[in-house]
Amino acid sequence: MDRLKQIESFVSVAAKGSLTAAAQAEGVAPAVMGRRIDALEARLGVKLLLRTTRRLTLTAEGTAFLEDCQRLLADLAGAEAAVSAGGLKASGHLRITAPAGFGRRHVAPLVPDFLAEHPELKVSLNLSDRVVDIVNEGYDCAVRVGDLPDSSLVSTRLADNRRLCVGSPGYLKRAGTPRHPGELARHACLTLSSEASQTRGWAFLVEGEATHLRPLGRLDCSDGQVLHDWCLAGLGLAWRSTWEVDADIAAGRLVSVLDEFAAPPNGIYAVFPQSKHLPLRVRLWIDFLRARYAQATYWAQRS
Repeated sequence: MDRLKQIESFVSVAAKGSLTAAAQAEGVAPAVMGRRIDALEARLGVKLLLRTTRRLTLTAEGTAFLEDCQRLLADLAGAEAAVSAGGLKASGHLRITAPAGFGRRHVAPLVPDFLAEHPELKVSLNLSDRVVDIVNEGYDCAVRVGDLPDSSLVSTRLADNRRLCVGSPGYLKRAGTPRHPGELARHACLTLSSEASQTRGWAFLVEGEATHLRPLGRLDCSDGQVLHDWCLAGLGLAWRSTWEVDADIAAGRLVSVLDEFAAPPNGIYAVFPQSKHLPLRVRLWIDFLRARYAQATYWAQRS
């Protein structure tokens, strides 16, 4: 006997309070409904319903099992509705957050296309360079760049993120080109202030081992775009992601240095609360970003 049919019958009987009413709703004989319940109880090895000629009541095990069954059937109905009419459909309110600079370039421009695919969805986007507490602040998903701190959150990698040490041609002509990460100590380095990200410093691979340096300089800022602008203005060296500086390097406005010491890429991640049932709107958003970032021409077009 079909297990799902047994569960559906059990939920129907519990909801309607009798075998007869549940059987009438489905258009079968009460005896059929009774056999399904008997088979379900035999398979589970517990009594779910206490039946007399006058009334039907749930046992303690039946009450607990009913909640799980109702949730299972609701999830199944939602999954079937989502793929109806030839495609996945999301609805409701998707609340997402991302770092300000990355979000402006690589999250916000994609939201309209995502909404066009899911017209019943509403999106709220928060751009902030602070680490947003997505659980307590009510966000469905965060996009985060770089090394992730240990947490109870779940993450999935969307794309690689590589960082480069860069400077303007004018600065390098004036101050010289560093040939080893150890030489950064004598250069003007433009760094993120301590309350921002990159708390581990600038990463390099020296003699096969990862090395993190915390270069000093007269200028630091909590906003990465400001550091980028200062670097373009020739005020020092900066450690920036390729998604920020590739176009400037291609145009000759910035020069990448210390490339032979470049550390392996870290990641661009989607982060979300631990959940047994990830909402469809979140799953579709994550799949959408991963697909866009995986396109061969995406980063070249948007850097």
